[in-house]
Amino acid sequence: MEEETKEKIEKTVFEILMESDMAEMTEFKIRKLASERLGIDLSEKSYKAHVRAIVNAFLDEQREKDYYEQKKLDEEKEKEKEEDGRKGNKEFDDDGDLIICRLSDKRRVTIQEFKGKTLVSIREYYKKDGKELPTSKGISLTDEQWSTFKKNIPAIEKAVKKMESHV
Repeated sequence: MEEETKEKIEKTVFEILMESDMAEMTEFKIRKLASERLGIDLSEKSYKAHVRAIVNAFLDEQREKDYYEQKKLDEEKEKEKEEDGRKGNKEFDDDGDLIICRLSDKRRVTIQEFKGKTLVSIREYYKKDGKELPTSKGISLTDEQWSTFKKNIPAIEKAVKKMESHV
């Protein structure tokens, strides 16, 4: 096979590959389309082998490209995850306190610093001038108080279930 013919086949096959849906394209279809465009019967053994080599090289290149693109996406996701972890994707209120959760539209659990102590606050909030501010309705627990409360949650849940069964 002449070098000029090889190059024409390679160029034509590559163009077909670039414009094709690879989920539906087969080597046979590619060879048939290239034959029609070039006016050459590519069903001869040496032509088949050449087309197969071009298709395989193209597919290998695509796989490598897909691999590196996926690797790049995975690295970006991991980087975002790390940044979110540092930021914690955390929400803070207008006073800079960390919002752990919103119990309702007006109630939330926050972690705050007060006089050098960390407090867990379960409190109601109100809106004023576009800001959400804490009311006096609620409770702030020191680290020690929170630990005691947390240890007693199973007993609280049991008591609640017992009360609910009486209703």
